[in-house]
Amino acid sequence: MAVGSELIRLEVAGEGNVKPGEAAAASEAAAEKPAVARAPEPPPRLPDPKLEPASVAVKAPDAPALTNHESRITNPRFTGEAPLASPAVRRRAWDLGIELRFVPPTGPGGRVMHADLDAYVARGGQVQATGGGSSGYARRSGEEQIPVMGLRRRIAQKMQDSWRRIPHITYVEEIDVTEVEALRGKLNAKWGKERGKLTFLPFLARAMVLALRDFPQMNARYDDEANVITRHHGVQLGIATQSDSGLSVPVVAHAESLDLWQIAAEIARLAAAVRAGKATREELSGSTITITSLGPIGGIMSTPIINHPEVAIVGVNRMIERPCIRNGLVEARKLMNLSSSFDHRVVDGMESAEFVQAIRALLENPALLFVE
Repeated sequence: MAVGSELIRLEVAGEGNVKPGEAAAASEAAAEKPAVARAPEPPPRLPDPKLEPASVAVKAPDAPALTNHESRITNPRFTGEAPLASPAVRRRAWDLGIELRFVPPTGPGGRVMHADLDAYVARGGQVQATGGGSSGYARRSGEEQIPVMGLRRRIAQKMQDSWRRIPHITYVEEIDVTEVEALRGKLNAKWGKERGKLTFLPFLARAMVLALRDFPQMNARYDDEANVITRHHGVQLGIATQSDSGLSVPVVAHAESLDLWQIAAEIARLAAAVRAGKATREELSGSTITITSLGPIGGIMSTPIINHPEVAIVGVNRMIERPCIRNGLVEARKLMNLSSSFDHRVVDGMESAEFVQAIRALLENPALLFVE
């Protein structure tokens, strides 16, 4: 049996209401009557590119009105059903990059024909609007060239130089910040109106200041041309800040001498200056260690690039509440990861892990942040 030929034909006498006694006679008469082959309908005429514009729509041959059931069959793209087409049509559609479900079929039983592909191409790949249908994906072309210059170019050069010159080691640790977040909420409720709202960053900055007392090799700069490591007693804390012009690192000077609210106010002031393009050269240079944060979109982990010639950078990832087992019980706790990178020429792997663990201990026991 040829592909596409009829499997069965049902013929109903009159208006479709056949009496039980007449059913057998009607069936015998239908069996004796020879089948009359229906001549195939001619394919739709394609526009002549020499005479007609390419945008002229091809008029499909007239067809009788369809019932709801027939409409679903002849328009499979509206129901999620696979479109009907011969292997040759499917192969040609593949070669043309056409999705058959977007091609209006005109063949018997909702079959997509070669002429349908021609009409679809002639319309520029656009499906004519029909009830409940959707248009095909529009093809886009062209390109845009953006010169890398100014601040964007300096950022690119600095990132490339940092990655090329520094052998990075990245250490990721999960921290339970439930307690420090509870403390932050209480401090904001009591002092927020008078001293300003505290974010998480001032707490992290305070924890880093205290941890650096035991790990002074992290608060350093490495001159790899002179082979000299300079350890700094004061903490010039860089805060990676994103603006419309790109990434900048303003510096909280002598963070070791500031309390939580002073650190918070200075971070806010520097961020506003950077985003307004008013930060001075002094405010954008001289950092000895840096914090980078992507805020609420910080992901699970990251691999931050060290701000050359520094030797360490601490990255903040997204905070999320998850179930944890504590003392044999399941509790909801607020967790986050710190993703920190270190210059492996100056900082050993064990030292980097111990430094992050020291920060973790302080944040998970926030009362220690206020003990000198």
